[in-house]
Amino acid sequence: MVEETQGSTAGDSDYQAVGGGPAIASVVDVFYRNVLADPQLAGYFADSDLAKLKRHQVQLVSQVMGGPVSYDGLALAEAHKGRGITGEDFGKVVVHLVAALEAHDVPADIIGRVVTALGATQDDIVGAH
Repeated sequence: MVEETQGSTAGDSDYQAVGGGPAIASVVDVFYRNVLADPQLAGYFADSDLAKLKRHQVQLVSQVMGGPVSYDGLALAEAHKGRGITGEDFGKVVVHLVAALEAHDVPADIIGRVVTALGATQDDIVGAH
């Protein structure tokens, strides 16, 4: 499971520092727009329920940022089982998330904590059988 990051602004969580749920939902919208436009990644989502994926991604990012939201989806290894996701694919997804965070002026220290938390999930996602 993904761990929460620590906030750095006067006791506020990273979740609060970036603007809470509405800001994270906007980040996730930009993230999926970019991922779905990426020919290397789009195929992974061809038969997916995008609304459900977005909801789970908002939950996951919110939890990672210390928000009052908990991810309630499948365990990451189970959710990605049999999809054949490579390390390169995982890296591209992280790049798209970072770009979406940057487009929303999320501070670099918060982005760094999110990337660290995502890195800890790589083994659950890449090559999940």
